[in-house]
Amino acid sequence: MSRAVLSIGSNLGDRLANLRIAVTGLADVLVAVSPVYETAAWGVTDQPDFLNAVLVVEHDATDAWGWLRRGQELENRAGRVRELHWGPRTLDVDVVTVDGVRSDDPELLLPHPGTHERATVLVPWLDVDPAAEVPGRGTAADLLAGLDTAGVRRRDDLELR
Repeated sequence: MSRAVLSIGSNLGDRLANLRIAVTGLADVLVAVSPVYETAAWGVTDQPDFLNAVLVVEHDATDAWGWLRRGQELENRAGRVRELHWGPRTLDVDVVTVDGVRSDDPELLLPHPGTHERATVLVPWLDVDPAAEVPGRGTAADLLAGLDTAGVRRRDDLELR
């Protein structure tokens, strides 16, 4: 059984509809869906706010590379164009962790780089897995305790399913 944590985000177009592309596209393997959060852009900050969520998925025959390819397919379905690193996007699907696997392959870094310092990932992840752990870094709860969460606003008026 392969279990993965995916972080999804959108800040272009119909942001909620874009996130729903990921949820619908993974419906056959979906274990949990976090609430939606609105967050300021990270990296390149001169862009619209993001809607973010975390999905937990599980499938016997899908490995870390399979989760990456599936996420990229969903990004393409949402019309994602890669013009600027950390720039605006219709849909971003990041593979955060896969069964605690570690990878230093430039195409698939696991755990996803920066996870341990991004409240935009840790907050929704803890909603669906209070015992979440970032391999090699510690528990998500302990990591989050050292971060500023003021810019991570839960949007209970928005639902993904």
